[in-house]
Amino acid sequence: MPARYTLKIVEDFASAHTLRDYPGDCNRMHGHNWKIEVEVVAQRLDAAGMGVDFKVIKQATRSLARQLDHRYLNDIEPFDKVNPTAENLAAFFYQGLSRALNTPHLRVSSVTLWETERACARYSEG
Repeated sequence: MPARYTLKIVEDFASAHTLRDYPGDCNRMHGHNWKIEVEVVAQRLDAAGMGVDFKVIKQATRSLARQLDHRYLNDIEPFDKVNPTAENLAAFFYQGLSRALNTPHLRVSSVTLWETERACARYSEG
């Protein structure tokens, strides 16, 4: 069985959103202090003994988060058309981070987006 190293970082950002077609209070504009957990799987280590430097994962995550930080998500593509739910935000981060980080020996395995301290959505593929 090949080696498998799982690396995880946590970042955060703040933004507001409105849930379209939602039959409750969240159909009005409100905000969250979101927490993002990113898990990356490496199949081998480099000469320094790392699958990937944590700062590389953090920088890619921060770059995506900056696009959303202190913004109204419903005004930002793709959330101007796609409902800005925790599930869709987790998929947004997963897809963007996969484009930035995936190599033949490294891949994003999951993104968990915490909407509150007690509620989150986790996205993964395969």
